[in-house]
Amino acid sequence: MSVAHSAVNYFEELMERIQKRTALVAVVGLGYVGLPLVVEHGRAGFRVIGLDNNPVKVDKVNRGENYIADVSNADLERLVEEGRLTATGDYGDLTAADVIIVCIPTPLTVNKEPDLSYILSVADKLRKIMRPGQLVVLESTTYPGTTEEVLEPILETSGLTVGSEFFLAFSPERVNPSDAVFKTHNTPKLVGGVTPRCLRAAEALYTSSISDVITVSSPRVAELSKVFENTYRAVNIALVNELALLCDRMQLSVWEVLEAAKTKPFGIQIFEPGPGVGGHCIPLDPFYLSWKAREYDFSTRFIELAGEINLRMPYFVLDKIGRAFNDRERSIKGAHVLLLGIAYKKDINDERESPALKVFELLEEAGAVVSYHDPFVARVKPHTFFSREIRSVALTSEVLAQQDCVVITTDHTNVDYQWVVNQSRLVVDSRNATKQVREHRERIVLL
Repeated sequence: MSVAHSAVNYFEELMERIQKRTALVAVVGLGYVGLPLVVEHGRAGFRVIGLDNNPVKVDKVNRGENYIADVSNADLERLVEEGRLTATGDYGDLTAADVIIVCIPTPLTVNKEPDLSYILSVADKLRKIMRPGQLVVLESTTYPGTTEEVLEPILETSGLTVGSEFFLAFSPERVNPSDAVFKTHNTPKLVGGVTPRCLRAAEALYTSSISDVITVSSPRVAELSKVFENTYRAVNIALVNELALLCDRMQLSVWEVLEAAKTKPFGIQIFEPGPGVGGHCIPLDPFYLSWKAREYDFSTRFIELAGEINLRMPYFVLDKIGRAFNDRERSIKGAHVLLLGIAYKKDINDERESPALKVFELLEEAGAVVSYHDPFVARVKPHTFFSREIRSVALTSEVLAQQDCVVITTDHTNVDYQWVVNQSRLVVDSRNATKQVREHRERIVLL
């Protein structure tokens, strides 16, 4: 590092570009987190570039075609037309970027352990093209220590030193697909930097585009805060799922119990049971935390138990379907079963880790002829549960007439559930989507 270009120069020049909105901001990963972030920084006045290894996404962004529900079509089109937003699949294009934000998947292995292969791959590519004065921020949900123990050492093999020649921080994504109120710009943002300069640079970046930025003392605090947020939800969902199992044994309606509990105006937050948990966070994050805890000879028994309960729920749904058939002197084997909803939650087109996929698999293993309808998910590509692609069927009276059972696995709001019940022989409702149905309730079996 020359005297003419000291560490102070790199930092001050980066801060000036961020504050004047002349910095080029790059986002790696153009999915549910990355694309909204690209657009938000573009709306804040930055030039932005999105990188993705999927050429279809790259082409769509460069044409101004939106594929994420939480992104404004008009904002995306305008940024592309003005030349302030481009997409690429070439990491070489990121050399010119002043800021590189990493928003990539962090799944689990088949043994429920953290899979950092995406982070390792991206880190290896970045170290080859990095230059002095860049800020790198990891947003992918992961275990505490990833930024400093995994990402930092790889990036420093570029020959650059963190805190002086490049700057590194962790700022967890907080995306809630289909949320009508909280979007990227108004969801409070946590930021933890590896060094004080790293923190200041990341804080300046996010303050420019997000209304509320909260700094914490380290990336590890930010990382643990994120996994705790989702572990909190997973544990409470497990609690109410276990209540559903108990109510089933006691021949009580869990839904009536919860409605009664809701009447207390303090000291309780109601979660709802269902066929399991899904999405890009809740089914994964508790396992990240439990895995990391073992490094400290600590057993997160409460968290691990919650994971076990939630993983049991698709099997419980299968059991409810089997008992409903038995009551009608039928068998699952050979029966035609339609799953109503394949997305992991209502009104979105995201089927990642959806419990409906596990229910589908279990029904097929039991010998049923299974299909699904989802107004938001036209097809499910081959992945963990399926070696083949499956496609949504039309929801018509003819299709429903062919079914021995309809299983509501996702409670989309644009479905007329009274009409579905009218057209069906048997409906197993794992979401209480039929709570407003008045006619033919004898055909409905609730979770």
